[in-house]
Amino acid sequence: MNTQGRSLILALAVLLLLAPPAVAGTDDEVTVQGEVLDMACYIGHGAKGADHAACAAKCIKGGQPMGLLASDGKVYLLVASHKDATAFEQAKGFAGKRVEIHGISMARDGFAAVEVSSVKAL
Repeated sequence: MNTQGRSLILALAVLLLLAPPAVAGTDDEVTVQGEVLDMACYIGHGAKGADHAACAAKCIKGGQPMGLLASDGKVYLLVASHKDATAFEQAKGFAGKRVEIHGISMARDGFAAVEVSSVKAL
């Protein structure tokens, strides 16, 4: 594993340790507004915003995890539905841009995620 991969894993571990406790598998429908992130660059060196959009798109297309920096500052991992990944795939096209994501909120061991069921640009 290269240095960037180890750094990403370490950063995710620290994020998990610092995150507030959450109820496992909340499964509540939510609508969240924020910026689509590539988690590798965001966690690794805080990269976000319009200046990073092209890099975020490249990283997400290359398989890096995708997240959402919500308007309240909370970061969600975005995940695809096992039944229909269409909306998740559409969200990839909004890297570095503000969107509204609707889906199922999930949490486990302090880690928050949204299973994407719809996405629209803001």
